[in-house]
Amino acid sequence: MNTLRVTFSLLFAGAVAATGVAASGDAFAARHDTPPPPADETGCQPGYGMPVRRMLSRPMVAPAAAPAPPAMTKAVPQSLVESVAQTGYATAIAPPYLPVDRENYAHRTPNPVHLAASDPVSTFSVDVDTGSYTNVRHMLNEGRLPPVDAVRTEEFINYFDYGYAVPASRAKPFGVTTEFAPAPWNPERQLLLIGIQGYSVPASEIPPANLVFLVDVSGSMDEPDKLPLLKASLKQIVPKLRAADRISLVTYAGATCVALPSTPGDQHAKIAAAIDALGAGGSTNGAAGIDLAYAQAAKGFIKGGVNRVILATDGDFNVGTVGVQALKDRIAEKRKSGIALTTLGFGEGNYSDEMAVELADAGNGSHHYIDSLGEGRRVLVDEMSATLMTIAKDVKIQVEFNPAVVAEYRLIGYEKRVLAREDFNNDAVDAGEIGAGARVTALYEITLKGSKGARVDPLRYAPAKDAPVSGELGFLRLRYKAPDGGASQLVEQPLAADVAGQASERLRFAAAVAAFAENLRGGKYVDGFGYDKVAELARGAQGKDEGGYRAEMSRLASMAGGMSTEPVAESPRR
Repeated sequence: MNTLRVTFSLLFAGAVAATGVAASGDAFAARHDTPPPPADETGCQPGYGMPVRRMLSRPMVAPAAAPAPPAMTKAVPQSLVESVAQTGYATAIAPPYLPVDRENYAHRTPNPVHLAASDPVSTFSVDVDTGSYTNVRHMLNEGRLPPVDAVRTEEFINYFDYGYAVPASRAKPFGVTTEFAPAPWNPERQLLLIGIQGYSVPASEIPPANLVFLVDVSGSMDEPDKLPLLKASLKQIVPKLRAADRISLVTYAGATCVALPSTPGDQHAKIAAAIDALGAGGSTNGAAGIDLAYAQAAKGFIKGGVNRVILATDGDFNVGTVGVQALKDRIAEKRKSGIALTTLGFGEGNYSDEMAVELADAGNGSHHYIDSLGEGRRVLVDEMSATLMTIAKDVKIQVEFNPAVVAEYRLIGYEKRVLAREDFNNDAVDAGEIGAGARVTALYEITLKGSKGARVDPLRYAPAKDAPVSGELGFLRLRYKAPDGGASQLVEQPLAADVAGQASERLRFAAAVAAFAENLRGGKYVDGFGYDKVAELARGAQGKDEGGYRAEMSRLASMAGGMSTEPVAESPRR
């Protein structure tokens, strides 16, 4: 019998190695997506939201012999994978048997150049997401360039504070700052900056908050930069919670669990203990978790307060409802109850950026990527009011350019937020939200009439137009709703055509950030203004730099330049 056991083990090890189970990623999936054990009397599965003492299992490693030939490296039958998962034998696979990278990013084509003579109106929704910048920062700090689709220029720009003036009163939720100056990459073109700054609210004045943290505790979260970092980040907010606040913890893996029922915010020890108790294991039934989290938020709903679900995850859902559109539809329906959704991304390898971004958009919330404990504190503590408290809903921006002054224009970034012209006046069209103290920055690259910097030939048969208002670059319109809804309100102001002799510090730094992102996307529109010039421009516009974030950006640009193997192509000159 002992001889038989030894022989079977050796044969089984050889079968796994020969079929390349880890090379295909199935062993990794088996380890991370095991079926959950039976629920206990609380409805929580051991290890799926509550800690259990882990049993050590013997790792399945490849034999010392040469690896199997390529023809043999194919996936193991699912039945065999499930058997391995249940026995716990394939918990560690030695190189070169590595897990498959399953990260997912939505592709978006960069905004094109528009002729003001034929298409003078640009319309888009505001966006306060910052997840793209911190995710890319994480990749660069690991020594690798990001995939192009991971880079969203507006999220790079909006990560930084540009010192816009705060509104004098709360009668209007935000102030507007504009600036028009030459572009650093081509003096024949200009940059138009539009900055929006929401009014600030001290943490002590934030209305009572009903927060439900929906925590992914599936097996793939069992890595240092995932669940442990998430737990440490959550504990940063605990000392700031007040008696009037309510907090819940809902976990999901193969099944869902209320790890902490709605609890008064001043019970800090109880809340911290529940966070410490979180453990990982199982598959990822996020849809069921979303339903349970919204149900908990509805139970603890605070009228006139902040009601929000905060989803923290490393990846996509692989059990239950998994389609992004179906999940968006579900969340869009639930937001009607007054409960918003914010998403926090963690880790790599399994990260579904597309899902996290689109669910936050559908839930009237924002998306952030947490790459360090410092970033976790920044999002959940330092910028708590901007993250949690909405002061303006469905905020839209529309710029009508004066074709007598502007030859062409291009909106830099915001590809996922571009709206049709008629959507601006349609209050049924969803748009972005602005939180207390939040800021939004948009940049347009402008080519004035008669400039040698035009990218597009003028129309031979341009439509005849009435003489436009002289001295105006264009006309800016903004629409927004109050946090509790109702009809939208309109803000309008003309944009002066006067070009500043030199860009301000804020515009120079914003331009450096935009050029950094555009370089990471291939550099099509930056006229050869490469990483070294980006870093130099950023250093020259560093300013006060509280927290060192601007200096860090210039360092990242220099690092990216060292990793790049191709120079940025220069645009053709006229």
